[in-house]
Amino acid sequence: MIIRLKFIDKLPPLLRDKYVLTIVLFVLWLLFLDSNNLITRYKELKNIRKLKAEKEYYSKRIEEDKNKLRELKTDNRNLEKFAREQYKMKKPNEDLYVILTPSENRKIERKTRR
Repeated sequence: MIIRLKFIDKLPPLLRDKYVLTIVLFVLWLLFLDSNNLITRYKELKNIRKLKAEKEYYSKRIEEDKNKLRELKTDNRNLEKFAREQYKMKKPNEDLYVILTPSENRKIERKTRR
């Protein structure tokens, strides 16, 4: 008991108050020990930012794809052009030459390695 009193006597008077001590412990609990502590909240906010960026990216892609689809449905020439470019289709009696840029070539190499 005497040792405990010496320890308490060494504390500043503000920390000896039971209300201040309770508030400090409560704040420490909320900051580090609670299930919604600062570390968890930071990770969740980081994840939310990442998901919002993905949502924006996919929204743009959806709009682009809708425009492409509308374009393909309205004109047969666009449909033929798309089939020739994407699926390398050709007419009879026609030769097809595929010219790849270095970046396209790297993409194909990565796909074949997997």
